[in-house]
Amino acid sequence: MKIRHSEIAKYAIALAMALAAIGARAWGTEGHQVVALIAEAQLTPKARAEIERLLAQEPGQTLASISTWADEHRNPATAAWHYVNFPRDSCQYVAERDCPDGKCVVGAIERQLILLNSGDSDEHKLLALKYLVHFVADVHQPLHAGYADDRGGNQYQLQAFMRGSNLHALWDSGIIKSMNESPAAMAARLGRSSSSNANIDTSAAFAAQESCQIVGLPGYYPERRVGQDYIDRFTPVLEARLALAGRRLARILNRTIEAK
Repeated sequence: MKIRHSEIAKYAIALAMALAAIGARAWGTEGHQVVALIAEAQLTPKARAEIERLLAQEPGQTLASISTWADEHRNPATAAWHYVNFPRDSCQYVAERDCPDGKCVVGAIERQLILLNSGDSDEHKLLALKYLVHFVADVHQPLHAGYADDRGGNQYQLQAFMRGSNLHALWDSGIIKSMNESPAAMAARLGRSSSSNANIDTSAAFAAQESCQIVGLPGYYPERRVGQDYIDRFTPVLEARLALAGRRLARILNRTIEAK
């Protein structure tokens, strides 16, 4: 059977688009579940009851199970809500420059918080909760507050764990999968090491600036062949971001629901 060049080209384009979409997802399933599980363990009784009431609209759902909903339902209108781009010479968030029309992860978090605390329908509040759980995790993945010119590390090709990849994918899931630890076990371990939520800064802009500063650390962009020294150096950084995302998410949900 003769295969036409046009068919090969169409297949190649479709494959490239699929790989790009996969690479753009923050933390991957495991990381998002870890953040949600850490947050869930730190909810106040009132916040837990309200969240369970909203989740009851879709029986069987939990914070962990909805944590990847925003990726699974990503579309052209919401794609920009998952990240924010900073210039290479500054990690100072400027809404007009970095989040035009609120189309970035910082603006998305701020909008969902308003909706969750509003008098809107429970259906819309559940949607806001799904977005919020996901986006708070996203903004703590350093490369979701990175640079536009390399698409948050998606275009920085490298080899890690004996396979070709890119920097974004390495931070999304490569390092986490290399730990060979279940989301529940990782959440329990990182949750135990978390500090008190009392004085934590919950500003989405502040979290984005932290992520940007990590991306700018010397050596964050590794040699093209990633060695164990890079994994050893940055695994604690990755774990700290997951733990902090969980703490911030719990603090945000507790504060928002307790205020109602």
